[in-house]
Amino acid sequence: MKTCLIVIDAQESFRQRAYWNEGVAAPYFAAQNALIEGAAAAGLPIVRIFHVDEPSNASNPFAVESGHVHPIDGVVAFDAAATFTKHRHSALVNSGLDVWLTENGIRRLIVSGIRTEQCCETTTRHASDLGWEVDYVTDATLTFDMVQPDGRPLLAADIKSRTAAVLAGRFATICSVPQALERAGSVA
Repeated sequence: MKTCLIVIDAQESFRQRAYWNEGVAAPYFAAQNALIEGAAAAGLPIVRIFHVDEPSNASNPFAVESGHVHPIDGVVAFDAAATFTKHRHSALVNSGLDVWLTENGIRRLIVSGIRTEQCCETTTRHASDLGWEVDYVTDATLTFDMVQPDGRPLLAADIKSRTAAVLAGRFATICSVPQALERAGSVA
């Protein structure tokens, strides 16, 4: 089955957010880089997704005008088979990604990137609903601690566990980096 690695929103914009934490990001960078390097070695196409939103001014780190919508330092450089810009949580909404995947005969997606419970999870659900097989590599996604509506903390590790639990067996196969690369095989 033709497989593609998708790297979602791994962009400098996130370093501009108050919640950014280099210590939390370090294991993500290691896993994301291993996944990219393994996919490249196997000849799999790697697609880069950037998130751009309003307002279109330099103070918004997700606006092109900010200068932060570019690959995040810490993720290994790679030659993208294609690059898409999205304006919604799902990378499949009005970005052209779905057309590119179909035209290139891609049937399985390996999902990775930033943030675990937002764009990565949303893209996974959407892709599954549209008929793609999805391998979700939790270790190659990144999120940060949040505060629940009642004021209690919600730890990033708990968010990642919850995301894996709700996706597993319904929307995706939850994989480690080696498992995703093994499932992809060497067939591009």
